[in-house]
Amino acid sequence: MNSDLIINSTAVETRVALVENGVISDLVIERQRDKGLVGSIYKGRILRVLPGMQACFVDIGLNRAAFLYVGDIRDDATSNEELIIDDDDESEIPTKALGSPKSPIQDLVKEGQEILVQVAKDPIGTKGARITMHISLPGRNLVYMPTVAHIGISRRIEKEEERRRLKEIVKALRPAEGGFIVRTACEGVSQKNIKNDLEFLTKLWKEILRNYEKRSGAGLVHADLDVELRVVRDLFTEDVKKLIVDNPKAHKKILKFVNQFMPKLKNNVEMYSGKEPIFDHYGVELEISRALGRKVWLKSGGYIIVDEAEALVAIDVNTGRYVGKRNLEDTITKTNLEAVKEIAYQLRLRNCGGIIILDFIDMEKESNREKVITALKEEFLKDRAKTNVLSMSALGIVEMTRKRTRESLVRNLCEPCSYCDGKGFIKSKTTICYELFRELHRDQDDKDAEAIEIHVHPEIADWLYDEEREMLEETEEKLGRRIIIKTEDTFHIEQFEVFSKH
Repeated sequence: MNSDLIINSTAVETRVALVENGVISDLVIERQRDKGLVGSIYKGRILRVLPGMQACFVDIGLNRAAFLYVGDIRDDATSNEELIIDDDDESEIPTKALGSPKSPIQDLVKEGQEILVQVAKDPIGTKGARITMHISLPGRNLVYMPTVAHIGISRRIEKEEERRRLKEIVKALRPAEGGFIVRTACEGVSQKNIKNDLEFLTKLWKEILRNYEKRSGAGLVHADLDVELRVVRDLFTEDVKKLIVDNPKAHKKILKFVNQFMPKLKNNVEMYSGKEPIFDHYGVELEISRALGRKVWLKSGGYIIVDEAEALVAIDVNTGRYVGKRNLEDTITKTNLEAVKEIAYQLRLRNCGGIIILDFIDMEKESNREKVITALKEEFLKDRAKTNVLSMSALGIVEMTRKRTRESLVRNLCEPCSYCDGKGFIKSKTTICYELFRELHRDQDDKDAEAIEIHVHPEIADWLYDEEREMLEETEEKLGRRIIIKTEDTFHIEQFEVFSKH
């Protein structure tokens, strides 16, 4: 696979794109003022226990209280069995290692209790951070899990002989407490390098415990790496042909990190020297702009509509300008199959997560529906985030979920429209005019008024004179008063005011 890791770094923002065979497979954007919290470790104080939700709110020193679920509290997962870890699970403790909670939350924690926690999900929208008491410390080759005793091995390490070798090395080296995940990058790594990684992570854990004891109140105990080094640690593998960065300071920092933890890859790190911006040169900027649009065109002439709501993402598939060549069923199936690739790509690029509803065009044949759902599941095998795709209904509806740990691209880069208050639409001029006429008929208390003065947005004034002149004259005649129209440039288009003139 021909992959490049592109890093655009400035003093205020860092953007990282993993490009595989010319297609963006991962995009991370982090701003200095809105740094991600996932992976950072805090000393927390429990504010409120909610037995009805089997969860509690925890003060960790942020503006909003964090959320701790009962399943992230228990600490009796002590099995030594080997776990098969999906690629996206490599930097955290997989749910299957924790099992189900056996005790209710009110028996496990109390209000005012101080606890050591790690952020599992950044604050999203109005929700606070999701936290866990099961700490995971990612290294280059291993992830240390101090609270569980499992040994996990990445699913991407396929050779059974290599899996046995790595498992035996980790079992022989690991401390009395805790477990490890063997990451994909560990394949073929020597015992010496694995030992170095293991010793570094266990020392880091001891330092975190010391910092926790020293801290007097809720707050940060250990911050995860900066985004540049984090993506190098997690994404810069032997599959990546080049890592190109456009900032000399970031380039120096990355080279130092690579020389220490992955010296074999140091020749793959390059300093970008082109004249045009690095994201423009590699076509990433254009794809980001495209991902912020609601409508995405397909090559055939069809298109998809992507709508992000608070609770879910809805994607609608349409044939658009594509008319096909044979018959309607064939045209629809081809459009749906083309849409499958674009949907999977857009969800990765936009980092959409949670519940996702896909509305494909109705297909009559069951075989065609199966063909589309099979293609969809195959496309999501390329996704680093965990996905779960359900079957397609007779109406072409597919329900699915995609794991979300940070804000989507749209929520990260955009804000609700201040003019329409985030609705995405405003009242039509006709609607506003008819509301105004109703208000004029409603407001007839002042019988001595000689005229009525209305203040409106300039566009509404034009509409009244041009399109609603007949209704305006009829209203004047019915009310027996002149209507004087004045424009207000500062008014919202839906805003108007009515005054009596004596």
